[in-house]
Amino acid sequence: MSIELRVVASAADFETWARIKTVVTPDEPVTAAQLEAQHEDGRLLLLASLDGADAGCGVSAPSSFAARGFLAARVLPQHRRRGVGRELVRALADHARALGRTGVNAFVDAADPGSLAFARGYGLAEVDYQLEQVRAVGDEPAPAPVEGVELLALDGRRDEFLRAAWPLALEAYADMPLPGEATFRLETWLREEATCPDGSFVALEAGEIVGYAGLMDRAEPGTAEHGLTAVRRDRRHRGIARALKRAQLRWASRNGVHQLVTWTQRGNEAMQALNRSLGYADRSRVLTMQGPLPV
Repeated sequence: MSIELRVVASAADFETWARIKTVVTPDEPVTAAQLEAQHEDGRLLLLASLDGADAGCGVSAPSSFAARGFLAARVLPQHRRRGVGRELVRALADHARALGRTGVNAFVDAADPGSLAFARGYGLAEVDYQLEQVRAVGDEPAPAPVEGVELLALDGRRDEFLRAAWPLALEAYADMPLPGEATFRLETWLREEATCPDGSFVALEAGEIVGYAGLMDRAEPGTAEHGLTAVRRDRRHRGIARALKRAQLRWASRNGVHQLVTWTQRGNEAMQALNRSLGYADRSRVLTMQGPLPV
């Protein structure tokens, strides 16, 4: 039995990595184009083969949590329990260590006992969860107006509005009950948020941004994913978040999007409840696992 690792370098490698990741985590599909666009300094993408057949993929990159590296090793079901995952983890951990990281931040499907046991075998423990909620898009009504508030799409002004909304985003991140101190970067926000700008909106009051709701492209046709939804602290509980979500639903119903997906973390039950009141249904739960970097 021969296990070989290679660094993703060619267009074909990106296609293979995206395909394996999508098979293993179908609720979080990715395309090769999205994978390339998400590049960040320090990221390593690996492919693993078993006896010459593509068997797994892995990523190691700096995490937003201090001193931790983000690690993910994914192995196709038919190739598991043959050492592929451990070889990927070894190489990914070495890379994180070279970046000066001493801990791990990883995500595991709560419904996958094999992957949970694998992560716990490395000393990782659950510290948080991400809840996925989904909604089918129908003939959606326009959002109810909020007195004094105007909703505008980012279309044509994406970079301008994202930069203007950055202080609001930082305020929202600071209010999230995250498992540890995290650092957020403007360049990541500009690259990853509102990749579907005409379905992303800001809420303006007296010319100031008091709310934001991003929408992002997904790999599967007809599906889009909510990004950050945030309302300025002194403007909350006025229906602005609901209006922003309604505006996104309205846009989706008129632009060929038949399903919307959103993720929220533990401690944000208020947003989860808002989503349910708008017709979103809980689908899957992904655990955030942290621990020491494997030796």
